[in-house]
Order: sequence, then C-alpha cells, then structure tokens
Amino acid sequence: MRRGPGAAPRRVAALVAALGGLAALAPPGAVAAATVPGFDAVRVAHAPSDIPVLDRQGMPLQWVRVDSRVRRGPWIGLSDISPALRQAIVLTEDRRFWDHGGVDWRALAAGAWAHAWNNRTRGASTLTMQLAGLLDAGLARPAGGRGLGQKLTQIWRAEQLEGRWTKAQILEAYLNEVPLRGELVGVAAASDGLFGKHPSGLDAQEAALLAAMVRAPNAQAAQVERRACEVLRAQQLDCAGLATTLAQALVRRPGPWGLRNGESLAPHLAGHLLARWQGLSPGSTAPTELRTTLDAGVQRVALAALRRQLAELRGRDVEDGAVVVLDNASGEVRAWVGSSGPVSAAAEVDAVLARRQPGSTIKPFVYALALQQRLITAGSLLDDAPLQLAAGTALYQPQNYDHAYKGWVPARTALASSLNVPAVRVAALLGPEALFEGLNRAGLRLAETAGYHGHALALGSADVTLLDLTNAYRTLANGGLAGAVRWQPEAAGARRVAPVRLFQPEVAFVVADILADPAARALTFGLDSPLVTRGWAAVKTGTSKDLRDNWCLGFTDRYTVGVWVGNASGAPMHAVSGMSGAAPVWHELVAHLQGQHPSQPPEAPAGLRRAAGEWYLAGTEPAPGPATAPRAGPQAFGIQSPLEGTVVVLDPDIPRQAQQLVFEGAPGYWSLDGQALGTGARIPWLPRPGTHVVEWRDPGGTGRDRVAFEVRAGPPAPSLRRRPG
Repeated sequence: MRRGPGAAPRRVAALVAALGGLAALAPPGAVAAATVPGFDAVRVAHAPSDIPVLDRQGMPLQWVRVDSRVRRGPWIGLSDISPALRQAIVLTEDRRFWDHGGVDWRALAAGAWAHAWNNRTRGASTLTMQLAGLLDAGLARPAGGRGLGQKLTQIWRAEQLEGRWTKAQILEAYLNEVPLRGELVGVAAASDGLFGKHPSGLDAQEAALLAAMVRAPNAQAAQVERRACEVLRAQQLDCAGLATTLAQALVRRPGPWGLRNGESLAPHLAGHLLARWQGLSPGSTAPTELRTTLDAGVQRVALAALRRQLAELRGRDVEDGAVVVLDNASGEVRAWVGSSGPVSAAAEVDAVLARRQPGSTIKPFVYALALQQRLITAGSLLDDAPLQLAAGTALYQPQNYDHAYKGWVPARTALASSLNVPAVRVAALLGPEALFEGLNRAGLRLAETAGYHGHALALGSADVTLLDLTNAYRTLANGGLAGAVRWQPEAAGARRVAPVRLFQPEVAFVVADILADPAARALTFGLDSPLVTRGWAAVKTGTSKDLRDNWCLGFTDRYTVGVWVGNASGAPMHAVSGMSGAAPVWHELVAHLQGQHPSQPPEAPAGLRRAAGEWYLAGTEPAPGPATAPRAGPQAFGIQSPLEGTVVVLDPDIPRQAQQLVFEGAPGYWSLDGQALGTGARIPWLPRPGTHVVEWRDPGGTGRDRVAFEVRAGPPAPSLRRRPG
C-alpha cells in the first residue's frame, strides 16, 4: 500500500521530537525514587538452579536441582567467559557498548526512522537497557512491546547503572542473567547444557550460536543458524560446520547438573538432604550449598569397589549393591553408596535404606544377648545336630546350609563359623520375645512381632536396612554404646544426645574378639578369605534365603563398614554368597581405610577373665580342667517328640532328603503306622505327607506310648535355611 506524500515526513518528525524529549525529560517520581541495586548485591542474589552437595572438606560430591522453573548455573566472572562470546554479544546486541552512557541515542533514532517506514531492524535497546529489564521484573518485555512509560523507566535505569557500575560489571551481569534457550538462563547453564563446556571454553561458532539465541531464545534451528552465520561473517569468519554444531547442541539431553559438570558421587544422599530441606523450609530461599559428613575419597573408593565387584559377578544374575561407612567415634557417615549406578535397572532405589533380610549377620546380636544374660559363655559347648522346635502346631527344623553337622562345638566356633543350628539353640534360650526386643533396642526397627518371626528370627528372617545394621555393628565397635548416625555436620551449639549402653563392655569385647578370630571361622571359611585383613577387624557375612541378599558387616578400631549385594527387584542371584559377593568389597574398603596405620585390637575390659585360652565374663569362667561335651541327662518316659497333634510342613525349597524328622524319647523300640523303625532314643525318618501314628515301647515290654501327627506338603512356615555367609 502506497502512503501519501506527507505521511512519512510527519511521522518521522513526531518520533524525532518524542525522542528528543526523552533525553530532556526528568524521570517520573516513581522512577526517581527507585534506585538500581549495586553490582555486588546482584551477584550475591544470583541463585543457581542447582547447588553443590559438599563433603566434610568442602569438596563437591553432587549437584541437586532446587529451582525447577529455570536452569541457571553459578555466577561466572567476566574473565572466565570466552573472549569469543564477549565479542559476539557486543557485536550483535550493542556495537557502541563501550562508548555510550547507557542509551545509544543514534541507534534509538535509527530505530525510530525504521519504525516510521515499518522496516524491520535491530532493536535500539543497549546491553545496559536490557540488563535493566532483566533486573526489574516490572520492566520485563511483554509480548506486544514496552509502552512509553516502561521505555522511559528502562532508559532512566540504564543511565543509573552506567553511573554506578563499570562497563565490565554490566557485561558480566548481563551474560549471567540473559535467557538463551528454553529453560537455560545465563552463559553457565547454556554453554554447559548445549555444548557440555564451561563458558571459558566456547569457540567462535558456539559463541555465535549463543549470541544468535539472545534475540529469540526459542527460534527455529534454521533461523538461529542464519543469525549465527551473520555474526561469524561480521567477524570475517567461516560458517562451515555451523549446522552440525547447532544440530548436536539441540539434540543434547543432559541429565542433572552433576552428571554433566563434575562427578556424581552421592545422588541418593543428596536427594535425601534436599527432600529434608524442602520439608523443613517449604517455600524458603534455597541454600547455596548442602554440606555432609561424607569423605569424597572414601566415597570414590567405595563406589569403585562396588562397581568393580559387580562387574566380576556379571553373569550371576546380580546388578545392585550398597555401601555404608561410619566413623565409630562420632557416628558420622563417611560413605553412602545407595546403588551401583548405571548397571542397575533400579538405580534410583537407595539400597542403604531399603529393607532386606540380613541372614547370618544378625547372629552376633543373638550371642551378645545370651552372653549378657549369662546364658552361655564363649567357651560353652553347643550341639550342632538336628534340632526340632515347636512352632505352634508345627515343627521347626533349622538346618545348616550344607546339611552337615559338626557335633559339639564351642560358642566361639559356632558364631565365627556361622553355624545355623547352634544359633537357633542359643536364641531358644533367650526366647523369641526377648530376642525381638533386644534387636529393636539395637536400632534394627523390626516390623511385625516376635510371634510372627518365631525361631527364624535368629537367622535373619526380619527385614532391616543396611544403615541400621551397620550402626548396630558400630555399637559393638564402641564397647556396647549405641549412638545416632549423622550425615550432616553438627550445627554450632547443637545439643548432643548421649549414647545409650546396650551391652556391657565385656560382652561387646567378647563378640568382637570372636568375629576377629581367623582360627574360629576357619571351620566354614578357611584361613584365607576376604575376611582376613592386614590389621585387626571384626567381621561377619550373611546370605538370605534363596540367595536374594548377601551382606558383609564389620569394624576396625576407627570405622564400621557395611556392604550389601543383591538385586533391588528381590530376584535371587546365582551362586553368590556373602563371601563371594559382599566380602570382597568390604575387604577392599577396609584395606583403604587402614592405609598406613593398621587397625589395633581393643583392650580387654577389667571385668573379663582369661581361662583355658578363652575370655569369660567374671564369675562365668570354668573350673580348671579340660572341657568335655555335656552328657545327656536321664530320659523321660515315652515319646518326647513329636507331640500329639503336631503338623509337620515340608519346605518345597529344600530337598526332601534333607528334611528328616527325628523321633525322640526314652530308649526303646519304635514303629510307625505298624511298621518297625528301630531301637534307641533318636530315630530318623524321611517324612511323607499324610496322617501317621508313631508308637514306642520300653525294652522290657511293659511301657507303651503313641502319638498321632500329620505331615503336609504345603507352603512352609518361615524358613531358616541360610548360607553360613
């Protein structure tokens, strides 16, 4: 459409007059009253969207997102920003930046002239004016453009900035606050998110692309490429390869900040800290950092050892693991590895806090409770032989994993070699209720009830977390004193909670001494295993039913280390026990922690007595003389086991040949369903489903007894089958 001959001159005259008036106008009262913030205040107020999680020495472990609206990196000084980017930004946005006083009046007039003729041209806003808009939400550019009042305020603020800030400060702040692409704000986030670089490493093409994005952060790729090429040509540079650089930048899908900018060492603990902060301070200003008690060096060793071991186990249906390291004295967490990472199909699951069956790692507490009540001593002889215990109307028959029995063994050997039947015998002396209560006092937070778990509790049928179990072992390391775990530094002036005594020092010492005895564990594990360390260390392994979990827990004079290996899904592993799965990780970590200073054994408390090469609590030591196996007392008349109405439930997970039922009673003649079985006080029988009657008569033929019982092939009662470790 053609304009009238006088239209354009009149429009230009009006705009020029308006522009001239802008220069002379005094600012409105609201504008005059407002002052721009100082440079230091703006820099301090800059809030990155991701903050670092630091170890105890201030080393970064991880980054966590605290602002989901934008992606903003840390403040970057001008000297740490690529010269290529500084030049490209000034060239495209404000050629006379270094010369004007905040407003480029020549450019503003040129823009007015172009507007009069409806020509499209570069905006007349200087970098200083744009920064004024970035610093004041009220000056944000609306979709339809700024009104005259906003433009006046922006100009006035720009002149204020130029009067209070240096040019370098203005450019630095602009580059840290300008939106560049999508959620990316500032050069730190944009250079990292698009190119995987620190801003100091941007080359000319990458700088040109970012400069092109300033005017239209979400423009189509072709438009960005065209503008970037213009920037390069204005600098006498070639555009070859620019399309490839842009395409690679736009297809990048970086994960959390920490996975792109440094190491990702502690994602699970970082997540817990962030969730805790958000829960305590909803809607409050985000912190600039989150500090932990972790040691970055120990964390790296733990993570590397776990991943290396899982790589060794590749092909055995195992992909997950977790590690915890606690400082014995303070309870501070030095390492928290919640997952094996990329090799896991459930890497987001924190196995440090997941509840799993601990298997034989529960046994030290069974023996500690019995020692404390003077029910046994470390030298007590325990019968590792077939055992039947009443479990309601059924029989409970714990078995060693290899279905072999060692006969009479000292309690020291039974615990160190992880024999199942003696552990159940000791637990039976305590009773399920006392054991359940004692384990909860140790901080294991068991679910259900003692009756629910029954005798299976002694072999680790109740679920626990790796963190709780490791801290329970720390109680043994600290002479029976239980204290809380901490993974954040103690606040100044915070009130400390005094530790609670769970075991007598003498009891904790004896249990630790047993767990540190290579000879006592040799019966099951041999003398050369991952449990043997350069310095002193007390250690116990465990494996849950069907090889679903395996563990290795132990402590030195300074640290307690807990390791779990298994599958987050609960799927069983293939031929992986605590010794072949978790123990190598534990061994490597303990070797690192001991370093050049091997761990030293603790001193024996005053309340212990040494007799016949064994430690005894004062008053429980045996009289001088060789130890002998207990003799069987006089047998009661008739059948002692099974009881009338007993129901024996066969476990489908155990071979039937390994589930012998033993008839016990006074010596005599035995028969079953009218068929002779044999003579003696103990008669083994391979059970078969059905209702049966067992009969007994004494050798003289004058005494008789009979019991009816049932054998079922249904689901078993809580199973006790556990590997020795």
